[in-house]
Amino acid sequence: MSKFIFKPYEEMTPEDYATIGFKSGLEVHQQLLTEKKLFCNCPAGHYQDKYNAEILRHMRPTLSELGEYDGTALMEFKTKKDIIYRINYDTVCTYEMDDTPPFQINEQALDIALEVGMLFNGYIVDELHIARKQYLDGSIPTGFQRTAITAVGGHIPYKDRTINLIQMSIEEDSCRETSDIGHKRIYKTDRLGMPLIETVTYPEMKTPDEVAEVNNILRELVRSTGKVRTGIGAGRQDVNVSVEGGTRIEIKGVPNIKRIPLLCYNEAMRQWNLLRLREELHARGINGETFNANYTDVTKLLRKTAYQPIHNAIIQGMKVNCVLLKGWNGLMNWQTQTDTYFSKEISDRVRVIACLTTLPNIIHSDRWSETIAAADWKNLRKVMNATKDDALIIVWGADDDAEMGAKEIIIRAKEATIGIPSETRQAHWDGTNGFERILPGPERMYPDTDLPPKPISDERKNRIRSQMPERIWDRTKRYLEIGVPSDIVRDLRISKLANLFDKVVNELNISPKFASVALIQFPKRLKKMRLSTIALTEEVYFNIFKLITDNKISHASVFPIMKKIAETGIFSEEYIINLKKEEELIKVIERTKLIFKDMKINKAEKRDDLFICFLMNELRGTADGSLIAKLAKEILNAEDK
Repeated sequence: MSKFIFKPYEEMTPEDYATIGFKSGLEVHQQLLTEKKLFCNCPAGHYQDKYNAEILRHMRPTLSELGEYDGTALMEFKTKKDIIYRINYDTVCTYEMDDTPPFQINEQALDIALEVGMLFNGYIVDELHIARKQYLDGSIPTGFQRTAITAVGGHIPYKDRTINLIQMSIEEDSCRETSDIGHKRIYKTDRLGMPLIETVTYPEMKTPDEVAEVNNILRELVRSTGKVRTGIGAGRQDVNVSVEGGTRIEIKGVPNIKRIPLLCYNEAMRQWNLLRLREELHARGINGETFNANYTDVTKLLRKTAYQPIHNAIIQGMKVNCVLLKGWNGLMNWQTQTDTYFSKEISDRVRVIACLTTLPNIIHSDRWSETIAAADWKNLRKVMNATKDDALIIVWGADDDAEMGAKEIIIRAKEATIGIPSETRQAHWDGTNGFERILPGPERMYPDTDLPPKPISDERKNRIRSQMPERIWDRTKRYLEIGVPSDIVRDLRISKLANLFDKVVNELNISPKFASVALIQFPKRLKKMRLSTIALTEEVYFNIFKLITDNKISHASVFPIMKKIAETGIFSEEYIINLKKEEELIKVIERTKLIFKDMKINKAEKRDDLFICFLMNELRGTADGSLIAKLAKEILNAEDK
């Protein structure tokens, strides 16, 4: 194995990542913009904090078609969780609670999924087969997610090469987790069953930055349809990372693409350092066959400890176990990620599987000075028959949890002598990651018995293909060629107003540069002014541009008109045109004068000039400036007389 030592994140180069054999793939999930959920008639996209009832469930694993249990399901079963669902009658029905069979698949959602598959250049399946994907974490009350492959293969251009896709699926979304403490996990069910698509790439990204860049292309391509949801939680990505000699690790549910590079860096570092840890263990003569560990109840021995977490646990009647790892001295402090050590691998397992969620949940002899007294450690070494070469780990909790915790510590330590266990890991805010569950295997998938196969006709494919939007890389090239500013191209190519842009340019002969600025930049300016753009519909935009074509307003009038519509919520062509008439301008000047009258003016001699400036700002672009100034002065002079 290479002796490569990880550099700080900012100093890593593509050559460094090539040295460690870094590779990564993506599983990108995107909610679809439909009125109803995927397998029932409940409304989609209605999020609510209030709930009408709670339902308690306990999950248990089932055998696969080959008579095998999925490792993830068995791990979740170990946790013995109480799963509580908080339901609102407006957003769920008996289907979501597994009390009635599913309805037929949402045709609107399926059309969108097929369209996206075509945009990705995938091969669309001739027949849709619904499968069940087992989830025992409670995120789906049925214990499984209904999913179906809609396209296989496909590719997207990236830099000077192509990124290939494995498949794309349509599936139902899971619940929103609100709490996970001890043996109780709580979910909200409003998101449950909403249709989403999952796009899976091959592991062809060679650096963490490439992973984020490819993810952006995938995100922008689906957004260009205008048929997917946007906002927090609408798009989520799982990042698969491995290094040479390592294994595929899935970082689950990354909410923000900007966080991907640092997460990938830390996972690559973790795997590389765990491989070096295995080398160190082997050098000490510790491997899968020679590994030696045991644990003992030491509650009585530590009943007088001054270390508060253990002291409080014993008072509450909890058990304290001590685990002995032969030959492991110093290795709990082996660095894995940035400011993270192997002891965190142990602590995470205990937290998730033994449900010891109150931290700290372990202490160890490699940091003895920060925990129990030196005399206590000395007594523990005597009781455990430990030498100076051994490591001790203490775990505490309710009897069953402390027992489970000790066993999981031994399991995780033994895994370190073999390699890197395949896991699903959760992203942390600091760019590191933590254990979430064992990585699922193929055993969790099996055919759905409630829904028959669904043919996808050539007629349906052709209809969807005929309405498919232009791919974003083709849009980009065309926009630049016709003069759209380069800083606007990226936003315009995924905007819902992209089709409107083409319409006003082609039908109304508006310049591409001005049309793109008005459709992309002007709404941003209004939002910065805290004005709503809801009233600015495609029809309103088109009518505003038409006023330019009809020579009824100037280009300079467009933003003030948009601002007026945003303020009032009303588009009135008559109002806009009449502003040019003197009598209408006089009315506006008189109303503005009343507002200006209440303002405090420090220099009275500047009053008239300030009033005209104020008025010009209010009426900018709606009438000739010289006319406004002329009428304003006439009104002010008449008032002075």
